[in-house]
Amino acid sequence: MLTSIQLLKKRNFLPLFVTQLLNAFNDNLYKNAMVLFVVYQVYNSAEAEAQFSAVASGLFILPFFLLSALAGQLADMRDKAKIIRWVKGAEIVIMTCGATGLYLAWRAMLIESLAIPLMLLALFAMGIHSTFFGPIKYAILPQHLDREEVLAGTGLVEAGTYIAILAGTILAGWVPVEVAGIIVVIMAVVGFLTSRQVPAAPPLETGQVIDLHVIRSSITLIRNTMKDREVFYAIMAISFFWTIGAVLFIQFPPLAKNVLLASKEVASLFLVTFSIGVAIGSVSINTLLKGKVSARYGPISVLAMGAFVVLFYFVCRLWSQNVSGDLMGVGEFLAQPLAPLVLGTLMLIAISGGMFVVPLYAFLTTKVDPGQAARTVAANNIVNSGAMVGGSLLAAGLSAAGIALVEQLLLSGGMCLISAWLGALLHRAEKHAAKQ
Repeated sequence: MLTSIQLLKKRNFLPLFVTQLLNAFNDNLYKNAMVLFVVYQVYNSAEAEAQFSAVASGLFILPFFLLSALAGQLADMRDKAKIIRWVKGAEIVIMTCGATGLYLAWRAMLIESLAIPLMLLALFAMGIHSTFFGPIKYAILPQHLDREEVLAGTGLVEAGTYIAILAGTILAGWVPVEVAGIIVVIMAVVGFLTSRQVPAAPPLETGQVIDLHVIRSSITLIRNTMKDREVFYAIMAISFFWTIGAVLFIQFPPLAKNVLLASKEVASLFLVTFSIGVAIGSVSINTLLKGKVSARYGPISVLAMGAFVVLFYFVCRLWSQNVSGDLMGVGEFLAQPLAPLVLGTLMLIAISGGMFVVPLYAFLTTKVDPGQAARTVAANNIVNSGAMVGGSLLAAGLSAAGIALVEQLLLSGGMCLISAWLGALLHRAEKHAAKQ
């Protein structure tokens, strides 16, 4: 924990930390403001709401699948700090487009024909934005930090991301949608200004040619990256973890409204609780591992996550049997006897999930040559996004098939068993590599 606090005082870490924190804040303020408005104000059907949530998630994820290879090459072959500034500059334009969509939705002007398409266009563009920013925020750490600081830095980046998600989610649930539109534009400008303070991070390898062929470069990138067994298992474990995450996040807004009878303010409280939990897990795993990059606690962490998801399923079943009527505000929800159990299980799901995934990201940047780090993260993003798109399609298909939202939770819990198996394979490969 001391190492983490000390990192925040470093000139080569703090500007990056603040920039990515603002990036995550803006992403989530915008996405949640959009989804909550559409779910609570436009549609009045659990199936339509779940399908819209799936479409929105799919649009955001798609650029990761298509463009991560190019993003990884650029990050390794050009100055990472310059790319960050270009990306953050583009965010100002994207958020202006998204804010226009939010404003039109607020005024009930052309909602179906213009407001929603504009909002989804901005969401897709933010997916492109995050595709190019994502490899850098991890790959730059080994370049700016000592090796023993990388796990702490990765944990702080993850914790900061979820603290930002927390702040963005709170605002999305509580401020009017038109105010959210103004805030995202302001934060985009502030993020650009902080990005200008990130120290230079020139390429560690020179003279390489960027392959602009999206499909060929993606296949080549994945094939080259997967040769290392530890990196291979880390990528597979992360990807399956985010498949579970995609299913859970798609289920969550309509589940909160239609099963837990929660208002959008309560739905925001749920996401806040989840974000705090992931932040706690992200930082605490560094304390447990004492700065060493290891998958030692991976299998038990994700098994615990699966158990808590199943517990959450039973809590939701009990809730639906004992509560009926109109949507509840925060005060009414917290007065329910089962409310502490709902929030507690969400918190435990998030803590165990954070403890599982943070060391895996550290594997990606410490087990390869620093000059290949961004491409390794990009390869991970390609596989992750493919898995998450699959998860989005699965969630949409289950909803279209009429399977109750609460029953879909059991699928997420069961999928944690596969993540635990992949985590065990990674730990075995880690021990094997240590003997050589």
